[in-house]
Amino acid sequence: MSSAWKYPFVQSADPHIDLSSQDAFNQGAPLSTFARMQDEGEITWTEETGGRGFWSVTRLEDIMALNRQPDLLSSAKGIRIEDQTEEEYEARKTFQETDQPEHTYFRMLVNKAFSRNQVALFEDQIREITGDLIDKCLQMGEFDATHEIARQLPMRMLGQIIGVPQEDTDWLVEKGDALISNADPEYTDFVVDKIDTEEYRLLPFRSPAAIELFDYANDLLKRMDEGESFGVLNLVLQKTKDGRSMSHDEFRNFFCLLVAAGNDTTRYSIAASIHALANQPSLLQQLKDNLGNEEFMMTAADEMIRWASPTTHFRRTATRDFEHGGKTVKKGDKVVLWFTAGNRDTRAFDNPNEIDLTRKPNRFVSFGQGGPHVCLGMWLAKLEVRIVLEELARRVGTLEQTANHDYLRSNFILGIKHLPVRMTAA
Repeated sequence: MSSAWKYPFVQSADPHIDLSSQDAFNQGAPLSTFARMQDEGEITWTEETGGRGFWSVTRLEDIMALNRQPDLLSSAKGIRIEDQTEEEYEARKTFQETDQPEHTYFRMLVNKAFSRNQVALFEDQIREITGDLIDKCLQMGEFDATHEIARQLPMRMLGQIIGVPQEDTDWLVEKGDALISNADPEYTDFVVDKIDTEEYRLLPFRSPAAIELFDYANDLLKRMDEGESFGVLNLVLQKTKDGRSMSHDEFRNFFCLLVAAGNDTTRYSIAASIHALANQPSLLQQLKDNLGNEEFMMTAADEMIRWASPTTHFRRTATRDFEHGGKTVKKGDKVVLWFTAGNRDTRAFDNPNEIDLTRKPNRFVSFGQGGPHVCLGMWLAKLEVRIVLEELARRVGTLEQTANHDYLRSNFILGIKHLPVRMTAA
């Protein structure tokens, strides 16, 4: 087995990768760059190609400390590195790009639909889908694990959770990919940093795919007004105790977010997990030895999600001047919390570049833990990854990578988009 396949993050020797570039993660996470920045201090200034620059926070403790201060670091100017005008922000924002109290209202509207207890109701469906996918792949022998398993499970669950026809889900995920993977020419003809997307600047992710998703959402709204029921979508449209409900514009943007972010991050956590098992057989054996041990499997799933760290960063904007780590951050400065770097911080984790399925405690930040914007789909992602690990351990005898994998072109989402593997039955 080629040593180049050993880990999903190939550590470039270059400690000065341009993190503002959409090509920064083409070979996996730029760990040398993150290590240099972590050694330089709690917060480091970072130049931005074509932009005004930003502060990078790469140490876990500092990420968590700053993430807990939404009054100091606002989400209301965007959560990705690039700047937006006020008009763009207002047109494109979801509850991710709001601050309190508006953010609190949004969370009240959608939390009940994605709570741990609500998500647990889907365990049987997730297990059935996962088992079917793995059995079909066993018949293939060799296949692309990202496409056949990692993409399929979240996609099928998306249809179940939002209550749309199963035959619509592939189209929905295709449009979601065009949104959130808007820097990768494999997923969109409107590559955000390669062509002029000014015409679409008021649409989510500056993508014309949003128009089609808006049309789909409008049809759902019309049908719900006429009395039809669509899974969690009916829940998010219910009024809060104080009488607030989501507007149609807010619903359309939320629907785009749900379709895009609700699929990709889980997909790439599963892909990284399969990659690890395919290249380190001892991990698969460890899972087999602990089948039936739910606590172990939950811990293992957390470790795989730490390892994958599919959302590389969230950006904030300083609401006032402040000091951090001996540096002065000015009001209006961009501050980028690099979750991928925090999850590999040697100050916070023993041997962070190794997978330890028994790692406890595991204070990873893949879901933005510690702040008000913790990922809405956290419990669903954890459940899906755990069940994939369990069903692979139960059904698979051998698993190995057969050719080189490649990565999504994006500095926002880190993921293996193609993963050739060979698998045999247990």
